[in-house]
Amino acid sequence: MKLSTGVIQLGLAVALTLSSTLTMAADKVLIVVTSHSQMGTTSEKTGYWLGEVTHPYKELQDAGIAVDIASIAGGKAPVDERSLAEADTVNQWFMADSKHNMKLQQTLKLADLKASDYKAVLFAGGHGTMWDFPQNKVIQQFAANLYQSGGIVAAVCHGPAALLNIKLADGSYLITGKQLTGFSNTEEAEVKLTKVVPFSLQDQLTQRGASYSAAANWQSKVVVDQRLVTGQNPQSAAAVGEAVAKLLTSK
Repeated sequence: MKLSTGVIQLGLAVALTLSSTLTMAADKVLIVVTSHSQMGTTSEKTGYWLGEVTHPYKELQDAGIAVDIASIAGGKAPVDERSLAEADTVNQWFMADSKHNMKLQQTLKLADLKASDYKAVLFAGGHGTMWDFPQNKVIQQFAANLYQSGGIVAAVCHGPAALLNIKLADGSYLITGKQLTGFSNTEEAEVKLTKVVPFSLQDQLTQRGASYSAAANWQSKVVVDQRLVTGQNPQSAAAVGEAVAKLLTSK
């Protein structure tokens, strides 16, 4: 049977519409990294911790979920060079692929993005987050909008610094009454940065009314409370990505 040109064009239009709908509906996660590179008043440099980006990224990619990477300032984000020294096969996989590592060399600017384009946001750690995440209004609004629209908010290690001042529409803090984790006081003491960081992450999370818990130093721990996912330390990064992927794919 020979189809008319009009029928063929209609079929193509329907196919293109379906394709567009599927693309828009696809799950996409935004990983946010710090733009802060100075370790307090010391001469030491800091930034994001590479493995806390690459490990969740790979878990999400393996689950078929697209990932963008943003920072507060946009452009090349500062990496904590200590994280480059790790013999980490996932880091090596990420850095060897230009389509992946270019996302860190040319991060998106968070203020230019819309929460409605994502199903989850994940705040990666690194000590730099302790200076630029907590008071950033763009972070607060982006995460609140995403969470209140049914999205997932996740953070790992020092990344939960982003959660401290996120308020919902009713004026309550996102983390009040929630179970979570993050870099512990004993881990901060072990790396000898207790007096360098501007505050204790563990203490501030607790003061916000969150129910904080931690595993032994450097042991993986992930806490999932409804649509809030947190990981304690670098060792928890992959499991955070896995937990976010599981929440997205089980819907």
